Amino acid sequence: MTVEPITGPGATGPNILIVDDSAMMRTMIKRVAALAGTPIGTIFEAANGREALAILEQHPVQFVFTDLNMPVMTGTELLREMQTRDHWRGIVRIVISTDGSDSRRHEVRALSVAIYVEKPFRPEEMRDVLTSLTPAS
Repeated sequence: MTVEPITGPGATGPNILIVDDSAMMRTMIKRVAALAGTPIGTIFEAANGREALAILEQHPVQFVFTDLNMPVMTGTELLREMQTRDHWRGIVRIVISTDGSDSRRHEVRALSVAIYVEKPFRPEEMRDVLTSLTPAS
């Protein structure tokens, strides 16, 4: 779990939590976020759902980007837990996963997932997701 948040220029935009067991994937999403040209607040990182819950308990987050297949606590388990907490219901949920099956998409749609991105993705796809979620700077 990254305990030092990475803050964007001016920290005027939404806070983002990136949940993926791959440090390389988290870094890629952070880089795309920094280059997207949209206002971003603080970017938090977690390697699994349990770490993500700890961050959500401590910090205000507007967007959660999560993988589904992770050790310790999966992204699906994280999304289910988020559904049980009223104060987390407004958090926008984005899934980034190698599993693009119809059954998986249907399962997470019931967990208030706004956008489903399949890995591998092009950086432009992630940029488009971020710009669709955040106001122009």
